Formats: sequence, C-alpha cells, structure tokens
Amino acid sequence: MGLGNEVQKILSWTSVCGNLVLHLVWLILHLIINVWYSVLGIARMVENTLISSGLLKSYNAVNISKVRYLAVVIDSEEARETSKVLELLCWLASVSLKSICLYDREGVLKKSQTAIIEGLNKSQKAIVEGSDHGTLVEHVDLEFVSFADSKPAVAKAANLLFAKHYASTKPEKPNFTESDMSEALQAVGYGGPEPDLLLVYGPVRCHMGFPAWRIRYTEIVHMGTLKSMEFGSLLKAIHKFTKVHQNYGQ
Repeated sequence: MGLGNEVQKILSWTSVCGNLVLHLVWLILHLIINVWYSVLGIARMVENTLISSGLLKSYNAVNISKVRYLAVVIDSEEARETSKVLELLCWLASVSLKSICLYDREGVLKKSQTAIIEGLNKSQKAIVEGSDHGTLVEHVDLEFVSFADSKPAVAKAANLLFAKHYASTKPEKPNFTESDMSEALQAVGYGGPEPDLLLVYGPVRCHMGFPAWRIRYTEIVHMGTLKSMEFGSLLKAIHKFTKVHQNYGQ
C-alpha cells in the first residue's frame, strides 16, 4: 500500500508539473505572437506615415493608368459614416482615379447617393479636413451598386435567354456559355465594367455580394475597417497592384 501511494503521488506530481510546463509554453508562445503582431503593426503604421508624407519616393509615382476602374466595397454599417466615405473618395480622386464604383450590401450608399455627390462637389476646391493628405479633388465618375441589383439582374438575364432560346419551337436547345450570360446581362442593363481592383472596407475578408460576373479577373484587397483607414495603406495597395505582372485578364 505504501509503495502504491508513493507511485500515485509521483504520477500526480508529474501530471501537475506537465500541466504547468504546457501552460508556461502556451503563455510564452502567446507572448511571442502578441509581440510579433505588435511589431508588425508599428512597422505598418510607420510605413503608412512615411507614404502619406511623401518621404518614400517610390510611392510618389504610381502608374494609375493600370487602374481604369476601381470598386470599393464597404460594410453597410460603416457606410452610414458619410464623412468617412467622402474622405476616402477625396483620397482616391487625389491620386487621379476617375471611375469608381461604390458598393454595400444593404444599399446604404445608394440611398445616400445625392448627399455623397453633393459633398464631393463641395470638396473640389477644399482640403479634406482632418486628413493627413490634403489636395484638390478632381472630377470623379461614381457608380452606386447594392446587393439588390444582383437579384433582378440574374432574373432578367435568365428570362431573356429563356425567351430567346427555350420559348421558341426550335428542336435544338443550346448549352449556355459564360459569354451568353454576359451578353444577356449587358442587354438588360446590368453588365457594367469589370473593376481592375476591388478594395474591401469592413470586418470580413470577402466581396460581400458584389456582382460576381463583374469580378472575374479583379484583384481583391482587404483594407480593414473604414474607421481605421489610412491614406498610406490605400496608396500602398494601389501601388502594389500596378506593379503586378498580369499574364491574362482584360
């Protein structure tokens, strides 16, 4: 009995020590990861500040001609912050982007279309207040899209294809291709240009229901939340896209 008790004590002590060691290892790993991400965050913040101030010369000459059409996807809750949306648009205009598509799932931006356009027009000769990057705003062509546009688009395109090919008395029924669907969407007025670059502002890393037929060859970049947006990170994302060699696409 005495030997058995000693063995049991040793096993219990070993188990406790093992748990303590595992817990200590987990704490050390957790600390290392936190420190690593903190260092990355500080480095990113410093880099964005340097880009915004123009000290990093490589970002001062962005070949914006490669971004002929830009799409910006914003979380619907954050899209209610019209002032932040206007600030973002002013930044985009300051780097000579002319054609921009604004999208949010619930159509908040579409409902605020008039206020956004009026606010942007008022900012044409004003420096954006509270911005690290102040400059004159040029003319911008805006398109407003919401998730509600996708459903009628697909339905109308499907009805058009049905009426054209299946409602007739022709014995042979075609197999629809991607080009057939694209032509049908274009015919019903929902084609639209395909963005070269799509920037996502929100808590999730997805396009939030942006019309899939318009982003077949689009580069998608998650930018974080709208309230934490920075001009440096915006310019960095655009600059990085313009430096990528494309083997296929438009």
